[in-house]
Amino acid sequence: CWLTADELQSLHEVAGYAAAGLIGLRLVLGVAGTRYARFSQFIRSPKHTLLYAGDMLRHKEPRYLGHNPLGAAMVVAVLMMVGGIALTGWMQTTDAYWAVLMMVGGIALTGWMQTTDAYWGIEWVEETHETLAQLLLVAIALHVVGVVHASLRHHENLVLAMITGRKRAPAGGDIL
Repeated sequence: CWLTADELQSLHEVAGYAAAGLIGLRLVLGVAGTRYARFSQFIRSPKHTLLYAGDMLRHKEPRYLGHNPLGAAMVVAVLMMVGGIALTGWMQTTDAYWAVLMMVGGIALTGWMQTTDAYWGIEWVEETHETLAQLLLVAIALHVVGVVHASLRHHENLVLAMITGRKRAPAGGDIL
């Protein structure tokens, strides 16, 4: 979607709807998926996540068979960001958005918002969409760094594990 944002609007919208569909699928899998896909298996408290981050910085973090606490936090962050990007992208395709966009002053009514500044009425949607897209790029970079770090630290190919769903057998101290 990021690559097609300004040039290929139709492709951008199709990719955005596909991303929204994938978010929906991931939410379903998070509730009713396999053991390690379920949110209840890997979502940890902020305190637990911070303790894990400290252990990681000291190179004393345990190996997790599923998502480690920082990986889990990244899952939540990416779901929220992509969901927000999809929502604000969709909002820009609605009639209410275009009605506000075409107004040059006066009162803009969109069913849930009223303002006398029509530009302000739509600017936040575009700005939020673009800001979340940029933050997502940062999150992707952090995710790649985290996967490489955990792969090296625990001597296993996490990219392959993400594709196959298989990791080496648990050892003493590993967290299931």
